[in-house]
Amino acid sequence: MKHALRRLRTVAVTLGACTLGLSLLSAPAEAYSVQPLAPHSDRAPESDQFTAEGVTTVGELRTVDGSLSYARNSRTQIIRHPGATYVKVHFSSLRLAPGEYVTVSSPDGRESHRYDRNLNRATGSDYTTDGQPGFWAMSVEGDTAVVTLHSSRLSRGSAATIDRFWRGYDRTEITQHNFSTQSVCSTDARRDVVCYQSSHPTEFARSNAVARLLISGGGMCTTWRVGNTNRMLTNKHCFSTQAAVSGSEMQFNYQCATCGGANPGPGTKVSGATLYRVSSGGSNQLDYTLYSVNNFAAIQGFGTLYLATTATTTGAQMYIPGHGDGNPKRLSIFEDSQNGARCTVRNANYNTWNISYSCDTSGGNSGSPVLNSSHRVIALHHLGGCPSNQGAKAHLIYNEIASLIDNG
Repeated sequence: MKHALRRLRTVAVTLGACTLGLSLLSAPAEAYSVQPLAPHSDRAPESDQFTAEGVTTVGELRTVDGSLSYARNSRTQIIRHPGATYVKVHFSSLRLAPGEYVTVSSPDGRESHRYDRNLNRATGSDYTTDGQPGFWAMSVEGDTAVVTLHSSRLSRGSAATIDRFWRGYDRTEITQHNFSTQSVCSTDARRDVVCYQSSHPTEFARSNAVARLLISGGGMCTTWRVGNTNRMLTNKHCFSTQAAVSGSEMQFNYQCATCGGANPGPGTKVSGATLYRVSSGGSNQLDYTLYSVNNFAAIQGFGTLYLATTATTTGAQMYIPGHGDGNPKRLSIFEDSQNGARCTVRNANYNTWNISYSCDTSGGNSGSPVLNSSHRVIALHHLGGCPSNQGAKAHLIYNEIASLIDNG
């Protein structure tokens, strides 16, 4: 029986070999001279929680009372939520003198973001905003964020105030908080991208331009760089306003180092900059958002993708790199079994806007590029419901945004 189509909100209970479980990066709180801050409420008000139609919800907003002062024993705060997959800290105020700075780091120091009084993106780390006072530090992978004041001054007074943080859901919670549709068709044939580094080197290389999109701290989609300039594409149903772009971060190179190794690094994170265009009509049509990022130089080395400018054909070979379920990047190349039937376009003219395919996807794959054997993007993935997962036709998107991109 054919399943009704809806925007991707699928969360498979069985995830890829390299999973969201990153709490192994977090050292015990006892390793520090201060105890973790305790949230003073179970969660922030319902109105502040993340809600976006068709987006995979992956986190919860918590409130907390925390500050950094110049006293020796008050220069570090630990924000920890056991089992969280990421922690994203909000500073309601930052009062630093020249030469002073604050870091938000993982316990092992593998990931660290630095902020000074000027919040200069060119010299410090990136950040996101939500239109309220203060700013959001970039997320830290794992269940613990170590916030530290770096200053030579010994005096009284507060240097920074922390009032909120997002904590990432674990796998069970993601399943509980998201609707499910059948987007994994038959056997899930997705594998970590690194599994194909030798056997499918071009598909592996092209996937480098694809990033995980953390939307306003609590939602997840996939996004990717398009063309030779600072431009990114994702779904309109992932975000469609300047405020949402400014509040979101893009995580490149979030993928396993070894096939099935469950060992992703933090990758490279940048924030959203300028919203350029969103598709007209409803999200069941072309469903795209075109935007740019801050610190573009940091992600240029991951390459880019180009849109096909003519329609694809039924039966054309295809593949999909993306961050289904918010997981480290995986590739859909085969339909059901490795080295079996390749993914192909089932209907190149499913309707006015979409092509269809049964290549495996799941919630979080929204916004993924669908590429052909010439490694051009033929569709923007946005609908799930086997046997007809669907992507918006790339050549129609190109017709609308050609003047805003350099398509090679």
